[in-house]
Amino acid sequence: MYLKQFVFSTILIFFVTVVAYSDEVGTSDLTSADYQKAERFLSWNMTGKVYGGSVSPNWIDDNRFWYRNRFEKGYEFMYVDPGAGTRRRAFDHGRLASSLSGETDKTYESYNLPFSSFEYFDNRSSIKFVINGNEWRCNIENYTCTGPYDRPAQVPNSVTSPDGNLAAYIKENNLWVRNLESEDDIQLTTDGEEYYGYATDSQGWSRSERPILLWSPDSRKIATYQLDERGVEKMPLIEMKEGRPVLHYWPYALPGDTVVPVHERVVIHVDEPRVVRLAVDFDHQRTSNCCGLTREGNWGDVEWSEDSERLAFVSTSRDYKEVKLRVADPNTGAVRTVYEEQANTFFESNLTSRGIPNWRVFHDQNEFIWFTRRDGWGHLYLHDLDDGLMKNRITSGPWNVVDILHIDKGNRWIYFTAVGKEDGRDPYFEHLYRVRFDGSGLTMLSAEDAHHAITVSPSGTYFVDSYSTFNKPPVSVVRRQDGRVAAMLEEADISALEEIDWTPPIPFSTKGRDGISDVYGVIYRPSDFNPAKKYPIINSIYPGPQVGSVGSRSFSVTGRGQATALAELGFIVVQIDATGTPLRSKSFHTDWYGDMGDNGLEDQIAAMRHLAALYSWIDLNRVGIYGHSGGGFATTGAMLRFPDFFHVGVSSAGNHDNRGYTYYWGEKYQGLLERKPDGADTYENQANHLLAGNLKGKLLITYGTMDSNVHPNMTLLLINELIKHNKDFDVMVYPNRGHGYFNEPYNIRITWDYFVRHLLGKAPPAGHKVSR
Repeated sequence: MYLKQFVFSTILIFFVTVVAYSDEVGTSDLTSADYQKAERFLSWNMTGKVYGGSVSPNWIDDNRFWYRNRFEKGYEFMYVDPGAGTRRRAFDHGRLASSLSGETDKTYESYNLPFSSFEYFDNRSSIKFVINGNEWRCNIENYTCTGPYDRPAQVPNSVTSPDGNLAAYIKENNLWVRNLESEDDIQLTTDGEEYYGYATDSQGWSRSERPILLWSPDSRKIATYQLDERGVEKMPLIEMKEGRPVLHYWPYALPGDTVVPVHERVVIHVDEPRVVRLAVDFDHQRTSNCCGLTREGNWGDVEWSEDSERLAFVSTSRDYKEVKLRVADPNTGAVRTVYEEQANTFFESNLTSRGIPNWRVFHDQNEFIWFTRRDGWGHLYLHDLDDGLMKNRITSGPWNVVDILHIDKGNRWIYFTAVGKEDGRDPYFEHLYRVRFDGSGLTMLSAEDAHHAITVSPSGTYFVDSYSTFNKPPVSVVRRQDGRVAAMLEEADISALEEIDWTPPIPFSTKGRDGISDVYGVIYRPSDFNPAKKYPIINSIYPGPQVGSVGSRSFSVTGRGQATALAELGFIVVQIDATGTPLRSKSFHTDWYGDMGDNGLEDQIAAMRHLAALYSWIDLNRVGIYGHSGGGFATTGAMLRFPDFFHVGVSSAGNHDNRGYTYYWGEKYQGLLERKPDGADTYENQANHLLAGNLKGKLLITYGTMDSNVHPNMTLLLINELIKHNKDFDVMVYPNRGHGYFNEPYNIRITWDYFVRHLLGKAPPAGHKVSR
């Protein structure tokens, strides 16, 4: 019955969509030229508008690296030796292009070489790279190039061992490894079965064929789990095809489910092979910070000792309120609980989305570093590994540690990034610091008043620092451990951007709903901005709780959610990090725990009213809002909870009722679903469809029919209630699209059309095609 209703509802919405859009007519007041002007600022049209600036290092050894840099002639590969303080081109681009052209019968230009990455070999006398799937090799002393060579056999969806000899992969629910030299395959487990497989990446909202595991440093053991999904209810989706559609379904746990996926932790000894089950109860499918189970390709919240003889891990309770640090013997499976902590809302070991948990165990020193917000701010503490007792605080104050980047155990220094410590600066700017294990010697190593994106060398001796602000383009340097600059790398050139009248955003701060808490945001204006005019204002929202609307404080041409381009059509676009978002105090982050429908909307409104009082060019009689995923949820919530303030909304792929979204999300930020004596439950306060009768303004709802992250059922519930209440609204369905259709040109066009028509009061250019 559920599937029949789902199919019927999908067909019905296609019908509603056609009617809604075919009914809109009018004389075009905006032209295709106006849209093309805005399109200049879409992300894919910005290539070549900023030269230099940010640097992404590719490490050659512990300290030296190369990077690819865009400049006015094209792309160049740069080689950096921080110890010597030198920076130069990695090779003669002209000679290499000439040699490669001669060998391939194609003409290559010096700074438009047919590869974007390479590897050194033969003591850096040669490089190898891939062109059209084939490997080529060039000696960069005499500039002879040879190829093509067959590439070494690749093992798809695998995780390679630290020594590079083995690749672990899943086959028929069991874990295997392939010896990359002999190409022999070895089966490591034998009792895996459907819905009870080893290293399975099946998280409901996110799935892949790649195993989730962590190799030991000696490449002889694998820490992973056997995932028990037996009995977990399944989620269906229907793929559009000619003739009969195709049904897809997979385990997907929801808040309140009695049967949910669990991990049975194991260590696999590869040489034997042998499976050792850890002597601990099953663990919930959780990590101690958001989001998902992997960090940088490895299983998160798991850490091997340097000698591969101990395994530390953190177990997180289903409601995220309790965490336990444990240490296991991988040979016997014995497990010891070292430390436990409880939180009244939810625990976080790192305040950024997909950041590596900020705990580290030092078995040889019998200590561990722990991150907690128990005093209201995110800080580091040193504990004894035997009894778990705290030895001393390492950091303290009204600010947050963000990421531990490197630990120098010998000299007992911790290198980390943090936010909010420097008075008078944007509290979201990340800076680099170091501090000793005993809390002494706290020093800022990146003095510039900007956001610093830091990458540490494998040795921890050097740091590549690309720093920028919303309106100051990036500068990249290499720093030593004391913060001094070892080498200047790049300084961005934005002259090409200025030639197309790019207008930098304006950062601001104001008060939130309580009149006390500071909230921060940015304003985007059109390039032909005229302060004597009145402009509609549009809120570009993502409510968190794992990130905010603004995102990174690094320099951005387009703005999150293509905000710059939208503003170019004649709008003021704002992004505001309201309560419920991270990197501020714990109370700020957890402000609306248990009421996800809040979404920080009252803070958004308070900030927009403040801006309108400050700037006469903002027109609060024409207020729009848009967002995707959680932003779609918040957009619809804004239109239904504050219908007299928000007039036009475009809501895409929204999780409109978290009872229908992945259980890890709701149970972390809303709490466990509980039934009340009157039959209601603790999730009703966040469900958008229960407020459908409040709609007054213009609302466009979009979704993808194959969205396996935020299931379309939540959107259909909303649509059904809007129909019941006889509301006028618009719908666009994207057949066979998953969750990531937001930046599709067609979706951008209908979003622009909707705001132009209903906020500007003009007709958009009929049939305009956004280019990509």
